Amino acid sequence: MYHWIEDKEFLNRMKTRCSDIINQLVQAINSEGSMRVKQHLVGSGAKNLITQNADEPIDLDFNLEIEDSGEFDINDCRGIKKYVREKFDEILIKVGWDNCQDSTSALTTDTYYFKKGNHTEFSIDLCIITVDRNGSWYRLIHEKTGFVSMDRYYWNEAPKSKGLTERVEWLKDNDCWFEVREMYLNKKNMYLSRNDSNHHSFNVYIEAVNEVYFKYNRIIIGA
Repeated sequence: MYHWIEDKEFLNRMKTRCSDIINQLVQAINSEGSMRVKQHLVGSGAKNLITQNADEPIDLDFNLEIEDSGEFDINDCRGIKKYVREKFDEILIKVGWDNCQDSTSALTTDTYYFKKGNHTEFSIDLCIITVDRNGSWYRLIHEKTGFVSMDRYYWNEAPKSKGLTERVEWLKDNDCWFEVREMYLNKKNMYLSRNDSNHHSFNVYIEAVNEVYFKYNRIIIGA
């Protein structure tokens, strides 16, 4: 079962370490001028939503948002994924980590742990995303076929993501974030009990935000 990470010192060390790596990636990409990006930590960026399943390694989920595709056609998903992966590997090697793995929806690092203190293993999952003018969020998907030349790369819209940023701000401003946290944890455990591995943490996050937001906004609208 999933639970919240209670070791605050470890959480801060882990988030600082991983955020530093992703920030180096953002700076490397932006300094080249090929495209402009920014990063979001889906856990701490959403305020303390980092969970662990029993004593398994922790995955820190980052979104690398493309603000301007620059030299790339935004629909050149293969080229974008290749470029980001190469830059990510450069940073990982620089900090003493191994190259990342290219999964369907993320670039994933190996697991690591601190030699001193809490020895819980952790890794980084980096999703490449873009947000359209209507506020809908899209993840870059690499659909593998077994033949590299035939693999598909495309943008997949996250369900019910339109207006997500505004909803999050409303929930925080109206003291509803504790309920979002509880909804998020309950949903993670629900999908775990169903052996459902198709719900990425970011999609679970969207579901939790939307359910709590519309619960209270229905009350407000009907008042």
